[in-house]
Amino acid sequence: MNASYNFDEVARLPLPGDNVAVATRQLEVGTIIYFQGKALILDFTVMEGHRFAVKAIAIGEALLSWELPFGLALQAIQPGNYVINQGALDALGMRSLDLALPATPNFVDYSQPINLDETNFQPAPKLPAYPDTRTFMGYRRNQARGVGTRNTIVLLGTTSLTGSYVTQLAASLQCELKNYPQVDGIVPVAHTEGGVEEPNNLDLLLRTLSGFIVHPNVGAVLIVDYGNETVTNKMLEAYLREHNYPLDDVLHQFLSIKASFKKNLTIGEAIVRDWLPMVNAMERTPESIRHIKLALQCGGSDAFSGISANPLLGWISRELVRYGGSANLAETDELIGAESYVLQKVRDLETARKFLTLVEQFKERAAWHGASAEGNPSGGNKYRGLYNIYLKSIGAARKKDPATRLDHAIHYAEPMKDSGFHFMDSPGNDLEGIAGQVAAGCNMIMFTTGNGSVTNFPFVPTLKVVTTTRRFQLLANDMDINAGLYQEGMSMDELGKQSFELLIQTASGQLSVGEKAGHSQVQIWRNWRQNDASKLDTLLNAPLPKGEPIAIRTDAGAYPIRFTRDSEGIGLILPTSLCSAQVAKKIAIRLNQLEFGQHKHLSRFVALAHTEGCGNNAGPSEQMYTRTMVSYITHPLVRHCLLLEHGCEKTHNDFMRHQMEEMGVDPGSFGYASIQLDGGIEKATEKIEAWFADQLSQTGPTTKKTVGLESLRIGILSDGSVTNEAGDQLALLTKMIVGAGGTVVVPENSELLSKPAYKDNLLAVPNVQPSLAYGEHARNTGFHIMETPTEHWVETITGLAATGVELMIALVNRLPMQTHPFVPMLQVATEQTMQQTYTSDLDLLLTGIPTNWNGQILERCKQVIEESYTPRLFEQGNVDFQITRGLLGVTL
Repeated sequence: MNASYNFDEVARLPLPGDNVAVATRQLEVGTIIYFQGKALILDFTVMEGHRFAVKAIAIGEALLSWELPFGLALQAIQPGNYVINQGALDALGMRSLDLALPATPNFVDYSQPINLDETNFQPAPKLPAYPDTRTFMGYRRNQARGVGTRNTIVLLGTTSLTGSYVTQLAASLQCELKNYPQVDGIVPVAHTEGGVEEPNNLDLLLRTLSGFIVHPNVGAVLIVDYGNETVTNKMLEAYLREHNYPLDDVLHQFLSIKASFKKNLTIGEAIVRDWLPMVNAMERTPESIRHIKLALQCGGSDAFSGISANPLLGWISRELVRYGGSANLAETDELIGAESYVLQKVRDLETARKFLTLVEQFKERAAWHGASAEGNPSGGNKYRGLYNIYLKSIGAARKKDPATRLDHAIHYAEPMKDSGFHFMDSPGNDLEGIAGQVAAGCNMIMFTTGNGSVTNFPFVPTLKVVTTTRRFQLLANDMDINAGLYQEGMSMDELGKQSFELLIQTASGQLSVGEKAGHSQVQIWRNWRQNDASKLDTLLNAPLPKGEPIAIRTDAGAYPIRFTRDSEGIGLILPTSLCSAQVAKKIAIRLNQLEFGQHKHLSRFVALAHTEGCGNNAGPSEQMYTRTMVSYITHPLVRHCLLLEHGCEKTHNDFMRHQMEEMGVDPGSFGYASIQLDGGIEKATEKIEAWFADQLSQTGPTTKKTVGLESLRIGILSDGSVTNEAGDQLALLTKMIVGAGGTVVVPENSELLSKPAYKDNLLAVPNVQPSLAYGEHARNTGFHIMETPTEHWVETITGLAATGVELMIALVNRLPMQTHPFVPMLQVATEQTMQQTYTSDLDLLLTGIPTNWNGQILERCKQVIEESYTPRLFEQGNVDFQITRGLLGVTL
C-alpha cells in the first residue's frame, strides 16, 4: 500500500502563489499527498529538498517558488509530477543513488527579465529606528576604525610568496598566548594573490589588504613581503595613505624578508613578542550595537535555505539596521534571478542602477573566460534541491528581509562608511566573498548552510546557521544555530530573538563553535586573466600535449651512482575542495602527532590544502584541476590515499570517482570521507583513522632496493638567471638520467628552456612543444616539458610534482622559494650573492669547477632518497601548495 500524508507533514510551499512545493523528506514513488482537498500521487521518488508540482502547469508556463519564476515547462506538468531540469539530472547522474530518475527534464531554466522603471521609481523609506540602543562588550578603536569584537594579532602576507612565512611564524608563537588572556589569537593571513605577474585584480587586492590591516578586530598587524614582488609593502602603504585608511591608529610594522628564512622568523617573533603586552592591555568596554557590521553569507545551500536560515538572517539584519548597525549582503552571481526582489525597496535610483551595473559587469567578466555567471550552483547545491542559479538566488536573497531597503551598493572590499543595509559585489565562492566583507569592515559573520559548511575566518567570528533540524543533529558539534526550528513550529520572531542574543554574546567574546574547533582560512577574490573575449576561441581550442617524451641528444656517458630506497610512502589526505582543506590539514597533523602508521610502512601523513573545487568555472580550468588531483592520487610517493570532501562542492567524492574512471584509475583503491555526510569533523576524523588503520593492517613489510639513475624521476626548474655553466651541467645531468632510462620533467616557464647552454646541448630538434599538460602524470619515461600557464612559483611546483617526479632540483638565483609538501626539493645556487645571503636556506652551493657540480647534485639526491638529508627550507616550514586556474579560470 502506498504511503499517504497531509501536505504539511512532508512538504513546504514557500509562498501561497507557488505552483511547486519542496519535499521536506524523501518521498517514494506512488506516495499520496493531500493538498488543498485534493490527492496528489508522486510519479517518481522525490529526494529531500527537491520539488514536485502542486498545480497543473502548461507547456511554456513558469514554475514558481517564492512567487518568482525559475523555469518554463517543457511539457504539461501535472500535480504530483517530480519537476527537474537537465542540470540537476547531470549532477545527480554522478551520484551513487538507489532511486530512479526521470529520463528527460520537464522544465528549462528561466528568469524574469529585469526592467528598472526609472520614470516611476519611488525611493523606499528608511526603516523606523529603535529609540533605545543595546550594547555589547567590544574593543573601541578610533572613530574611523570602529569597534572590534576580537583583539587579534594578524600576520599578513602581502602576496602569496610570504604565505608560508606568516603561517610558520604564527605556529611558532602559539605558546605565547597562554600568558596574554586579552589577546584572542595570533593568526596568519596567507592567500594566493599578488605573485610574480601584474594581476588584473590589483586595485581589489590592495583594497582588501588595506581593509584587513585597519579592521577593528586587529590589535596589531605585521605586514610581510620580500620587497621585489609585483605587489609590495611599499605599494600597499602608499595605497593605505592615498585612500585615507587610518593606518596610524593600528599597531603595525612592515617587514621585508632580506635574509634567511630562519633569521626572519626570529625577527618576526621578536616583533610580536614586543607587541603582546600592549595588545593584552586593550580591554572590552560597553558599546552600542550600532557598531556591529554583520556579514551575511551562505554556503552549501539547499532548498530550505530560503525557507528557514536565510529569512532568519533577514530578520536579524533588519533588527540590527533598526538599531543603527550595518549588514552586508554579498555573492553577486547568487542574486541573478532575484534582482526584482532586491530592488523592491531601494534608497535611491543611483543605488538601484549601481546594483544592476555590478551584476552586469560580473556576467561580462565571466563571459570573457568562456563561463556563464548563471553556472554557479555546485553539485552539492543541485543534490540538495537547488536546480539552477535562479532558484538558488531567489532563496539567497531572503537574507534581505522584505521590509528592509537596500541602502548602499559597494565594490568588493570597499569600506562600509555609513550604516544600513549594503550589497557588496563579490563572487559566490564563500571564502572569497567573506574576505571582501571583512575588508569592508564586517566584525561579525553569520553563515547559513543547508549541507553543513564548516568554514571560518581567522579574526572575525562566524556563527553557522543550519537550515533543518535533521542536518543540525547530524552536525551538532559544528553548527551554532538550528533554523530548522522554524519549520517545526517556532515563530520567526522567537527564533530571531534567540539568535540575535547569541550574536550579541558572541560579539562580546563568547566563542563560536568554529572558534572552538580552531580551523580557519582566507581566500581573496582570485585574479582573472582575461580583460576581454579577444583570446577566448584560441584558448578554448588549444590542443593538449600528447604525453610522448621529447627526443634529446644521447652524447652523455653513464654515471656510477647507486641509491638504496625502501617502499615506504606517505599517507595522503586529499581535500576535494578548499572548504575541506583546513580540516584535512588538522587531521594529518593529528595523525602525525600520534605517530600513526610510522612503524607500519608510512613515513608520515600529508594533506594538500588548496583553494579549488568550488565556486570556479568549468572547462579548461576544471580539467586542469581534476587532472592534477588524479595525478596526486596516483603519485608514486603515495602509499595510501583518502579523499575528504566537504560534501556540497562541485568536485565532491562521487565527482572524483567519475573522473578517476574516465582516466583509467580504479576508484576502489582509495578511501573516502565526508565532513557533512559522515556527521561532522569529529566523525570524519574517526572514519579516516579507521580507514588508514585497515589499510595498514593489510600492507606487507617494506622492502629495500638498490637502484641507479634509471629509477630517477626528477623535476628540474629555475628561478632567476641561469649561467652558461649551470645550463651546460644541467643539460648533461638531464642526458645522463634519461639515457639511463629515467625521467626528467622541466616546466615550460623555466629559463633553462630559453638558455642555449641548456636547450642546444640537450634537444635533438629545435622549437619543441610541451609534452605534458599542467599536472599530467608522465606515463612514459624520458624527457618531458610540462605546460605552465602562469609564472607563479608555487603553481609551477604543484603541477610539476603532479607529473610523478619524486625529487625536484631548483636552481634559484633570485630568492630561495617555497618547497612542496611531500616531493623533496633541493635548492641550489651558482650566484655568489645568493650563496652569501641565503647559505642556511640553500641545499647546495655550486662553486669551483663546474664539471664537478653534477657529482655534488647527485650525491645530495642520494642523501635525500636514503633519508639522511632533509632539504633545509622544507625542514624550516617554508612549504606551499596551489593548483593553477590557468588562463581561463574565473571565480563564480
